[in-house]
Amino acid sequence: MEQAARPFLLDATRLISRSWTGRRATGIDRVCYAYLDRFRENARAVVQFGGVVRALGNDHSDMLFDLLDGPDSNFRKQLKAGAPVALLGRDRPQDLSGAIYINASHTDFDLSGHARWVETNGVRPVYFLHDLIPITHPEICRRKAVRRHTGRVRAALKCAAGIIVNSRSTADELRRFAGDSRLELPSVVAAPLAGAQLMDPNAIPSATMQGAQASGHVRPYFLCIGTIEPRKNYLMLLRVWERLVEKKGKLAPRLVIVGQLGQDARFVRKVQDQIARLGGHVELVAGCDDERLGLYVKHANALLMPTLAEGFGLPLVEALNAGTPVIASDLPALREMGQNIPLHLPPGNVEVWENAILSYDNPLSDRVRQMTLLPAYKAYSWDDHFNAVEPWLWQLPQPRLQLAESPRLRQLRS
Repeated sequence: MEQAARPFLLDATRLISRSWTGRRATGIDRVCYAYLDRFRENARAVVQFGGVVRALGNDHSDMLFDLLDGPDSNFRKQLKAGAPVALLGRDRPQDLSGAIYINASHTDFDLSGHARWVETNGVRPVYFLHDLIPITHPEICRRKAVRRHTGRVRAALKCAAGIIVNSRSTADELRRFAGDSRLELPSVVAAPLAGAQLMDPNAIPSATMQGAQASGHVRPYFLCIGTIEPRKNYLMLLRVWERLVEKKGKLAPRLVIVGQLGQDARFVRKVQDQIARLGGHVELVAGCDDERLGLYVKHANALLMPTLAEGFGLPLVEALNAGTPVIASDLPALREMGQNIPLHLPPGNVEVWENAILSYDNPLSDRVRQMTLLPAYKAYSWDDHFNAVEPWLWQLPQPRLQLAESPRLRQLRS
């Protein structure tokens, strides 16, 4: 029997999917990579396939972790070479009882097969809930997303040894949902996330940035970051820009939107059509590496976040860390992470947002206040995050739900 020499089980399913497809990393992906970097030396990998769960041995885990840390260009070929042995072969029996299973990715823990694996093997499951937006704001989410995420949150409340959240705001929403659902709330830790180090702070705009003039200067612009989906409130922001163009014509500021295209094709087309009508005043950048994104953030007049709901607000943190002012929706999570620096506005008021953006030409604007406060901004680090999480992990109780011991588990214990 292979003994549980490594105390953690790290779910790698989402990162395998990301590397396989080569898609750009989202905020949740970045969290998963941070957990991989932190725990890989003391963890075995767990992979899920539609409710079938497989825990790899130490050697196969190390192989998979190395692949996930490597370039996407080699991932498919190398995974195909190693996967049959690692995933379909039979390692020595493993006693997983008492191991701390960490799922930082919202992946498949609402499925019954996952629950059976957790209970049968006696692991202590820990789930990272990044937000409860499909539950608190179902009107701006796809019906399937509402159903799946409600299942995730209920499953976490029923069988988790502990739940990690990224803000006190998310913790409060989870507590309210548990109370409304008459479900017991397990141990919860709120640990803010670190923003990505997008660029060298001394870098200057590169010649590849669209909008650069022949003199080498970049035409003034505001920046919005996020997937093109209803929750980010892009249509409201584009209405603001229509009004700005009507009033100022060629002197209207530019808007740069950096975001991957969302799954709601009808909404994406509506946004693209409206951008096209605004001509050169609005630019959509659907693919952007960290270096280029860092340049956009660093040299923007301000980051705009008119979002309708957020569990954390990573772009806000990254902008403040880069010394860039922020105009954001008045939401609890954004106030919590902004440390009283951003200008917070109601997300549905077009006129208020228009006036705030126009005021940035004024030497007495809110931008001056923010620039004065920004040097005191204390960015969260991953060390801060894990200094809160790791001591908490070791104090977690054994699972609260147990199935009758299976013949396989009795064999492992004999």
